[in-house]
Amino acid sequence: MSIVTLSLAKAHMNIDGTADDELITLYIGAAETFLGNYIGKPLADLDPLPDDLKLAVLKLVGFYYEQREAVAFGITMQLAPYGVTSIADAYRENWFGDADG
Repeated sequence: MSIVTLSLAKAHMNIDGTADDELITLYIGAAETFLGNYIGKPLADLDPLPDDLKLAVLKLVGFYYEQREAVAFGITMQLAPYGVTSIADAYRENWFGDADG
């Protein structure tokens, strides 16, 4: 079960209608998986989920929705916006180069 609802994601992106519901639902799952992998544990394990991580999911869903192509011209592409990773960094369990990681 997703920690961010479809209706919340659509409200965040100011989207009315249902034409892109399946796509947005896919992006929600992908964003939650990305952040869970990034911090080293599934978001569902964080009960209750901190609001800033929920915001990071919403920002990443919006990013995926707006940047649908792997290549874009005239802009710098990245895996996730800095605003997402800066939030997630506070929850990250292991960093490359850590003695335990």
